[in-house]
Amino acid sequence: MMDEFRRVRRRKVPETIPVVDTMTDNVVGHLGNLSETGMLLIASAPLVDDGLYQFRFNLYQAPDRALPIEVGAHLLWQDGASAAGQTWTGFRFITMLESQMLQLRQWLDAPGAVYE
Repeated sequence: MMDEFRRVRRRKVPETIPVVDTMTDNVVGHLGNLSETGMLLIASAPLVDDGLYQFRFNLYQAPDRALPIEVGAHLLWQDGASAAGQTWTGFRFITMLESQMLQLRQWLDAPGAVYE
């Protein structure tokens, strides 16, 4: 059995949150988990190994309160998922507005958050 070491906590994303590639304006998948430094994207579109992407997604602190987030991200790894046509992909964030980073931190710290 292998122990995994993570430097930052990752919040599980229980609802389906689509992720849009802002260059093509196409949905490329949905969030699996999220941290201050990166995300697990369950991709439904092909992505380029070691590629750089600009993504947009919304986080919700309440059903009627969307927090729009836009990030520059670097694809670190890909692994086939058990569902046909899906790939688990790990991204490191490389750019994000400070105001959106503050919103992300609030979302990560919200009551009821489940961490992986």
